[in-house]
Amino acid sequence: MNTPLLLLSLTIIPFTLCVPNPSRLLLSSSSASTAPVLDINGDKVQAGPNYFILPVIRGRGGGLYPSNVKQTNTCPRDIIQEANEVQQGLPVVFTRVDAKKGVVRVSTDVNVRFYTPTICARETIWKIGEYDDKLKQYFVVTGGVEGNPGRETVGNWFKIEKFGSDYKFVYCPSVCKFCKVICKDVGIFNMDGVRFLALSDTPFKVMFKKTF
Repeated sequence: MNTPLLLLSLTIIPFTLCVPNPSRLLLSSSSASTAPVLDINGDKVQAGPNYFILPVIRGRGGGLYPSNVKQTNTCPRDIIQEANEVQQGLPVVFTRVDAKKGVVRVSTDVNVRFYTPTICARETIWKIGEYDDKLKQYFVVTGGVEGNPGRETVGNWFKIEKFGSDYKFVYCPSVCKFCKVICKDVGIFNMDGVRFLALSDTPFKVMFKKTF
């Protein structure tokens, strides 16, 4: 394994984003960057409550959940899409970069944590895993750190972006001004019939459903 993506630390060179191609540049207008993320009912997504992350495109699986498929750990590390689209997976909780409760907005850094009332409750924060040399792939895994934005946690922050009339996740953190990061969509990597969450050129189009 190589060191995780991030993460050439820059002390003099200004913070620079590397994007896959010009069409994938993030929205930059002030109106777009402050727009609230909406759930399937048209309500604003909030930091704190639980939400299912569901696929917009039907017939290719259901929600997301943590599991041990590629790895063996006490707490699950892989993030898998349910094979059956009826299954909603495990809900997540969003934490804003300012650690305050309130509306989750597009193009802003958030932590994503699977909600589970088990001993692994604080082991389910999303992060970018180490580069898989064999598969030539970065996977999104659990085991990140919640909060404390900065250089040491840059691999734990994701953004929700508009994707047509729906949404997608991207890895493009802004929490470290002196780090060089790669901006990439979050998509699905299919391996032996198992659908892993991973960085991809093809985004995973999603919607959010609040639990009750």
